[in-house]
Amino acid sequence: MSAPLQGVRVVDFTRVLAGPHCTKALRDLGADVIKIEAPSGDIGRKGLPHIGDMGLYFVQQNAGKRNLSLDLNWKEAREIVMELCRHADIIVENFRPGTLARFDLSYQDVSAYNPNIVYVSITGYGQSTSWRGRPAFAPTVQCETGHTSIVHTHYGAALTAPMNDAASHADVYTGLQGVIAVLAALEHRHKTGRGQHVDVSMAATMLSVNERAGALLSEIDTEGEPIALSANESHIYELPGGKRLTIAASPIYTPMFMSYCGMMRRTDLLVDPRFATARLRRTNLNALLAEVRAWILTFEDLAQLQTQVSEAGLAVGEVRSITEFAKTDWVKEWNAIVEIDDRNGGTTPMPGAPWIFSGAELPAPGAPAFQGEHNTEICAEAKVAPEAIQSLKDRHILLSRRSIMGDFD
Repeated sequence: MSAPLQGVRVVDFTRVLAGPHCTKALRDLGADVIKIEAPSGDIGRKGLPHIGDMGLYFVQQNAGKRNLSLDLNWKEAREIVMELCRHADIIVENFRPGTLARFDLSYQDVSAYNPNIVYVSITGYGQSTSWRGRPAFAPTVQCETGHTSIVHTHYGAALTAPMNDAASHADVYTGLQGVIAVLAALEHRHKTGRGQHVDVSMAATMLSVNERAGALLSEIDTEGEPIALSANESHIYELPGGKRLTIAASPIYTPMFMSYCGMMRRTDLLVDPRFATARLRRTNLNALLAEVRAWILTFEDLAQLQTQVSEAGLAVGEVRSITEFAKTDWVKEWNAIVEIDDRNGGTTPMPGAPWIFSGAELPAPGAPAFQGEHNTEICAEAKVAPEAIQSLKDRHILLSRRSIMGDFD
C-alpha cells in the first residue's frame, strides 16, 4: 500500500514551528518535503536539548524532510529554487508578507509558470490586513486573541502572578490548519485543474479553535454556571496513595452536579442549601469539592473509581508526565512514540503519527537532516550540472554544515 500523499512534492520555506509543523504532517502522510534553509539556519536548530549536532526541538518538526541550504540573494540560487517550484505541488511559507516576493518567489511569481501550485502562506495576521507587518509569535498572538485572558480568568486569585500558557498553541494549531488548507486545495485542484493561494492566519486560527468563543462573545450572564459544558473547570483530585486525577466535568454546572450526586450516591447534596444554585456552588466550592474528595478517598485505585465514574457517563484521567504516559500500554499499542535517528549513532524518542489508515501505509519515521545535507542530490534533480554545483559550493552560495555552531564545509 502507498502513503496517502505519495508522489506529492512540497517545497518548504518554513522555519521554527507553525510552518514546519504543517510540512512535517505532510511528510508523515507521504509527501516528499524539501526544506529550503537560509545560510543562517532555522533558529529551531538551537532549541535545547541537543544530541551531538542535533537540537531535539528541530528534530521533532523536521525529521524526514530533505534539506537544501542556499543563499537566495544570489541569482543562481533563486534559479535552482524556481526550478523546484516549477515541478512542485505545494509550497508552504511562514515569512512576513512580501518577503518571498523580494526573491521572485511569491504566489504571483510561481503561479505564472506553475498554475497548478497550491501555495500556503502562514502568518500572524494575514497577507492583506492592517496588521500584516506585525511580528507574530505564539505568546503574543495568544495574548491578542483572548487565550491568555481566558487563562487568567480561569485561575483567578489562584494565579499568583500573570503568566503565559506553557504551550505554543497558536503555532501548532495554525500549522494543522495549514495542513487542512493543503488537503482542501489539492481536492479543489483535482476538480478544477487549478491551484490557488491560501492565506492562513494565526490570529484567526486562535479564534476558530476557541470552543468557548461564541459563548464569550455573547456576553450573556450565565448566573454562575460554567460556560459551554463545564469541561474547562474540571478539578484535580487525589486517590489515597497520592495519585492525582481529573474528572472531565465540574460539579458547579447544574447537570453535572446532579450527575456527581448520583455517582457519589449522595442525593442528600441535592437538597443542601449551600449547593442549591450554580452561584451558591461557586461560592461554596471548597465545601463541595471537599465532599467529592472525601468520596474519592474511598477508592483504592483508579480502576475502581473509573467504574463508578463511567456509570454517570463521565471520564476520569490520571495526571501524568509525558514520560509516564510514554510507558503505558496504550502508547505501545498505537505506536504513539517512535524512535528517530539522532544522527549521533543512536535514536531518540519522538511522537509518532496520529493517524491509522485502513487502506494506506504511512512512511517510516525519517531522519532529521543536517543543514544542506541534500544539496547535491536536490540540485541534480533541478538539472544543475555537477561542475556548476561545485562552483556554487566554492562560492558559498550552496552551504552545508553539521552543527549550528560549526564552520561551513
